Amino acid sequence: MALWVLARGREGRTGRRRPRPGPELPRVSLIVAAHDEEDVIERRVRDALALDYPRDRLEIMVASDGSTDGTVEQAKAAGADLVLDLPRGGKVAALNAAVERSSGEVLAFSDANSFWRPDALRLLVARLADPKVGYVCGQVRFDGAGAANEEGLYWRYEMAVRELESRLAGVTAGNGAINAVRRNAYIFLEPTRGQDISFPYELVKRGWLPVYAPEAVARERLAATIGGEFARKRRMMAGAWSTMLRHGLLSPRGYGALYAFEIASHRLLRYASPFLHLVALGTNIALVGQGTVYVVTLSVQVALAAAAAIGAVLPLRPFRIAHYYLAVTASSAAGLWEYLRHGVPTTWEKAEGTR
Repeated sequence: MALWVLARGREGRTGRRRPRPGPELPRVSLIVAAHDEEDVIERRVRDALALDYPRDRLEIMVASDGSTDGTVEQAKAAGADLVLDLPRGGKVAALNAAVERSSGEVLAFSDANSFWRPDALRLLVARLADPKVGYVCGQVRFDGAGAANEEGLYWRYEMAVRELESRLAGVTAGNGAINAVRRNAYIFLEPTRGQDISFPYELVKRGWLPVYAPEAVARERLAATIGGEFARKRRMMAGAWSTMLRHGLLSPRGYGALYAFEIASHRLLRYASPFLHLVALGTNIALVGQGTVYVVTLSVQVALAAAAAIGAVLPLRPFRIAHYYLAVTASSAAGLWEYLRHGVPTTWEKAEGTR
């Protein structure tokens, strides 16, 4: 609600410029990092070849991060312009290596299991026609109706928040499934960091604007289970906590007041939500004898926990949503624990059921 109020009347701040005519379109390197993706890499490359973008201005690259299956051979056979067979070093290291070998004025990035609408690349490039914009991420829509995972519901909320942030001061996180950055704005991150969480705020500190283009659409499959989603988010949150505590996400230097507000609200308070829930519960218990309102609020908290427990065994949607909410909230605390114990791993694993 605060974002909606602040963003009112700012729809035209970043503009929505149309792509320039064919010969003037910038050369784009579309880079896909892959580890053991033989199940989807051929389809991903063919999907890229079918994009509505001049073929002579599109370079399709696959950076294989130590794949042990047929990823490299299938990517070559599918028609990728360049396939890098790299030693295992992690996703960010693979992306950095591909950027060094790329030729595009614009660098676009996609996951191996993400499939773009034909016009998605043109629409990303159109946003970069604004000289203030250094980074743009698109919209991901999830397939997998009937899955126990309620990530799709959360993601629609997240995209609404992201669109308001884009109008206001710029997005606070991107999306690895569909994004693009100007070549001269690219940052060679260390392998333990993630582009999704690091690029937007780092580019703001360098004077660029990171925006969201909801019209540029990609599709992915949901993780099939809450357990798979919890494991994926726990790994992500370990990196997010590292970014907050080690790499300056929370430092206001280089932020305007509105972007600092977005960081405090969308990043700090959201990641701290499991601990804030515990504070709310503890204080509510202490105050329960002080009036009816505290009995009601405690009942609501207990009801949420009970609904989440029921959702683990009874697949009715209200219970599934409560179960998802509690699991994803807990994943932030689990991610902090992983980070404090083991740091951030450089390598990554495929999320269960998303291929």
